[in-house]
Amino acid sequence: MVTVNASIVPVVHTICASSAFLAALIVGWKLHFHKIVTNAHYTYPDEWFPSVSATIGDRYPERSIFQILIALTSFPRFLLLLGHYMINKSLLCFLVGLARTVSCGGWVYITSTDDHDTHDVFMIAYIILTLPWDLLVIRKSEFKTGKIAAMTAFFGTIVPLIYWYVQHQVHKRAGAYSVYAYFEWSLIILDIAFDALAYHDFKKLSLNLELTSDIGNWFFMFKNKDSSKPAAANALKKTVDEEVRDISYAQECTQDSIDLDYAPPGEEDVDDNDSDSFADESMGLLQSDEAELKIMIQEEDDIIYLADNGSAIRVPAQDSFAYILVNLLNSMLFWTLVTSLLCMVWYFPLWYMGISGYEASIFAFVSPFLLYLPCVPMISGVYGPLFTALVGIGAYLVPQPESRLLTASLAGGITALTFTNTLKDISNQASTHMFAITWVLGLATSVILKMAFFSNNPLWPILNEENGGWNKTGLAVMTLVAVFTPSVNAVHYQNPDTQVNEKPCFAKKLTISAGFGALIFSIHQLLTDASTIIYWSWEGWDTNGSQGPLTWPYSSLTCAGLVLACLSTKYILGKPAIPSLILCLSTCVLASNSITGWTKYIFGGLVYVFGTIWMVPLYFSKMNVIKSPGAFSFAFVVYLILVLAHVWTVAYAFVPFGWVLRERIGVVLSLTTSMIVAGGLSGAEGTSGTRKISKKFWTRIYFVGFVMLASIGGITYNLAPTGVPTPYNIEDNVITAGIWTIHFGLDNDLWSSEQKMIDLIRDMELDVVGLLETDTQRITMGNRDLTSKMAHDLEMYADFGPGPNKHTWGCVLLSKFPIINSTHHLMPSPVGELAPAIHATLKTYDDILVDVFVFHGGQEEDEEDRRLQSEEMARLMGNTDRPTILLSYLVTDPHEGNYNNYVSEKSGMHDIDPDDDDRWCQYILYKKLGRSGYARVSRGSVTDTELQVGKFRVLDNEELAAYGDSIYDATLLEDGAEISEGLKFPDKFKGEGERGHYYHVFDEPRYYQTPWEV
Repeated sequence: MVTVNASIVPVVHTICASSAFLAALIVGWKLHFHKIVTNAHYTYPDEWFPSVSATIGDRYPERSIFQILIALTSFPRFLLLLGHYMINKSLLCFLVGLARTVSCGGWVYITSTDDHDTHDVFMIAYIILTLPWDLLVIRKSEFKTGKIAAMTAFFGTIVPLIYWYVQHQVHKRAGAYSVYAYFEWSLIILDIAFDALAYHDFKKLSLNLELTSDIGNWFFMFKNKDSSKPAAANALKKTVDEEVRDISYAQECTQDSIDLDYAPPGEEDVDDNDSDSFADESMGLLQSDEAELKIMIQEEDDIIYLADNGSAIRVPAQDSFAYILVNLLNSMLFWTLVTSLLCMVWYFPLWYMGISGYEASIFAFVSPFLLYLPCVPMISGVYGPLFTALVGIGAYLVPQPESRLLTASLAGGITALTFTNTLKDISNQASTHMFAITWVLGLATSVILKMAFFSNNPLWPILNEENGGWNKTGLAVMTLVAVFTPSVNAVHYQNPDTQVNEKPCFAKKLTISAGFGALIFSIHQLLTDASTIIYWSWEGWDTNGSQGPLTWPYSSLTCAGLVLACLSTKYILGKPAIPSLILCLSTCVLASNSITGWTKYIFGGLVYVFGTIWMVPLYFSKMNVIKSPGAFSFAFVVYLILVLAHVWTVAYAFVPFGWVLRERIGVVLSLTTSMIVAGGLSGAEGTSGTRKISKKFWTRIYFVGFVMLASIGGITYNLAPTGVPTPYNIEDNVITAGIWTIHFGLDNDLWSSEQKMIDLIRDMELDVVGLLETDTQRITMGNRDLTSKMAHDLEMYADFGPGPNKHTWGCVLLSKFPIINSTHHLMPSPVGELAPAIHATLKTYDDILVDVFVFHGGQEEDEEDRRLQSEEMARLMGNTDRPTILLSYLVTDPHEGNYNNYVSEKSGMHDIDPDDDDRWCQYILYKKLGRSGYARVSRGSVTDTELQVGKFRVLDNEELAAYGDSIYDATLLEDGAEISEGLKFPDKFKGEGERGHYYHVFDEPRYYQTPWEV
């Protein structure tokens, strides 16, 4: 055997890492000084010192020298990770260090020259992961002062680093990048220095290299070298009989679910150092073999295993990071699957224009009653998380919409069953509260994830690699989590309450179960997307800016509210009156039609977040006391009834008995809150024998919360608008406007269609576009914000139109021109669904104001509604004397019926092409503009409706006065006529077009010659 003191590991790591960077700097300085100090704005002598990225990645041979030496650093770096794992006994520490190492490889091997964005992502990830790494290492270090100083200096250096980067990148200040480089190199030095300080901690470890005679291979291991502890050899004097007795006793304890943290007979239990903790950080369950036994020697904080055969299962305590992260991620997956199923179901009644039968798939959520069957609880506990991950996330692999829905339905049933089984089997109330807090953090994580992906959950089965899904990554991560979940959650069976909680009577069980179902519904309706409560408050733009919060950046405020509500539950436990009162007050604000904008968002939405989240531990405690699968099934039945009530408030013409709850979302909201409050105040919360939640648990929850808040800030920064919206044809004073009915962002094959729409809108060079059937801020549409990604990627201003509390199909306006003012209208609708409209005023060329109306009329079933709506729209359009465009869904034949209200002297509007008699739904009308072109583009696979586009010239007052009504007498140009480039539609959609989109009906665009061009 060869034994070496492990302190050599940080020494070798420091030498290799330092030499890599130093050698690259020396060689680069000698061979390519002027090139590596040159940046996008300046060169020598304005810049005089190279950045780290330029030094290690831009030139040969320094790049190769650096990468060879940094590769040599990998071996001591992995030994460094293993050594810290031995010292800390923290799997989380090892995993964070491993992720940090991978991210380091990302930015040193993918240089800024190779891929600037990828290089930056890995570098930012490395810096972010450095914080938990440093904290986890410092926690168990015996030499904390130096490490704390290095960590403080490291993160303190980031502040001037960012300042000088802004000076360079934004203000383009000469020499700023060289000063920035000083701080960048300082980070490298401090980072290496922090790891070098592990030298003292590693002195108590030794590296043993041993040739094992039985298999003829070298065996390499870390070994604790602390001589103050008893030698392992002395412990081996224990007899085999004693070991068998100890192991048998441990197995008996395990089978009886009494206390896995056991002490063999004759030995005393060792208390946890934290008096508030009721579970050890970790412990081992021994498994024996008939021929050989695994011997465990407990030496204070260290566990040494000695044997040639055997295994040990580590069960983390409930206040460990492992427990928190596993259950947080499982909760995130629960909400992912619950929200995805309801989103997918909507596709079928939308296509069938009525009840399709597939709606029954949502009743998979009543699956908890299956827990009455033998073996189901055991199977659910062991394999439920794995089946949930594989079936739920893997559903995206099923191509057919019907089969994919049924797969998602199966996953929904499994996740409800698994969640119920986990909650009801927790053995004490403190554990229940801790599980509830991780569950809420998982909800917040799912909302943050959706915000990061523009209001889409990347693990949904409606997403794939082509439209922004991260299904494979999610499948890999959640499968790994699922494998560890049963052993991690075994802690739920420890330390049962000493007294049996009194079961509530049947009436109270019913009330509590109904309240729990209402709580799940309230979370789903308003809290599963950061922008939902924003659009409950949104009222459009005015001359002073927005009339309420915008999704960017205020979605981050919603996410922060969710996290802070969870972190503050510590002070609300056992006080149901407080969240009950808050819920009632915020519900009154949300249900009020007279309260709008910021007032509704803050005092309604954000306060509702806190009231709802604070109710979760209370209800988890009550449902854990009841423990009845039937009660959980009843809760999910109530949840589904409320979901249907939520749908009925919009009262589509084809919804049976739609009149019952038509336009009564306030009633549904009030009923939900009443049920939550009634259940929350019914019966006593289970408190008998309750242990106090450990301080360690809260400390780690706060740390996780801090990381989540930091991630919210980073995501918000990354979602910032990327540029100033600019029209496509400025030189010709042209507005290219389009209208498209988009089927709530689901394409013909049940995939999210935002990216397909973005591609076509960009390719058609639309300056203004009206989108209809867009109110996706509902449970049955996934609580999505279609404008989020589209406005960001297309660099356009957006108005969502009447919000989800206005009971409409929805309409959206996207514009390259600033929206000076916008007003939301609900057209008369005494019989059918409300018809939404946006009246927006845009500042166009030479500051000429142009009014744009986006309008979705009622369906053909309701003739009186459509007549009243046409008259009201005619009045609104006639009341403005500015140039005007109507982008609409009218449900009428050209020149017949209500068409003559829209195109009339009262409205002053004209049809873009009166000769186009092949229309029924979509129309483009205009006044006081020069008509230049008109095109109809096929839908491809996006929806069931085409995209209609018109081109208009913006005329000044002198031109309008000179030409008068003759501007409407434009002549249709023949094929082959010369058209100005700024007035032409893209040629790529001629013939067969692209991606299934092509000019149809006329086979190519129509162009018109205006009077001033004759």
